[in-house]
Amino acid sequence: MYSSVYSSAIEALKSAHKKDPNLELDGTPAELLYCQRLSDCLGEVYPDASEALSVAAWCQHLYRWEIARSTYPEGRVGYYQWRNFLGKYQADKAAEILKEAGYSADFITEMTNILKKENIHRLADAQKLEDIVCLVFLEHYMAAFMPGKTDEHLLKIVQKTWSKMSAHGHDIALNLNLPEPVKRIVQLALAS
Repeated sequence: MYSSVYSSAIEALKSAHKKDPNLELDGTPAELLYCQRLSDCLGEVYPDASEALSVAAWCQHLYRWEIARSTYPEGRVGYYQWRNFLGKYQADKAAEILKEAGYSADFITEMTNILKKENIHRLADAQKLEDIVCLVFLEHYMAAFMPGKTDEHLLKIVQKTWSKMSAHGHDIALNLNLPEPVKRIVQLALAS
């Protein structure tokens, strides 16, 4: 059972995600839907998830819409500069919300370490978070990402995604009910 502040913290994080101006077709803020999918996936894949991991799933992409990718240079270097800044920015925003909800400094540090995924191979919860991020991408976002991309480009993306996942994550991914175009790319990526 999670602590007494968990519910209020999750509600505060949901309220923050509701500010996302980017809406899905049904009018749901995009980042709210994304985090709901992460949380649902976490419950299915890691039902014994720690409280810090459960909170970290709701902190993904927090206020991401405030820092446009276009504010950084094109290309790989600019992309990594953007991602690195976002990681710290989102962790700081999450820490503010969690402190206000009543979490201790130690809990917030534990959660932000998971969220930043810097020690993914030594921190089991960071690996679990990476697994669910990859699974949600494959199941819900890969198909929309594919148009206009070459098979070669898509194969590299799937191979890179696959390399971030644990063996357990791989097992789950192989059993996802993926759209046929995504399934084809995944199969090609794993065969090469």
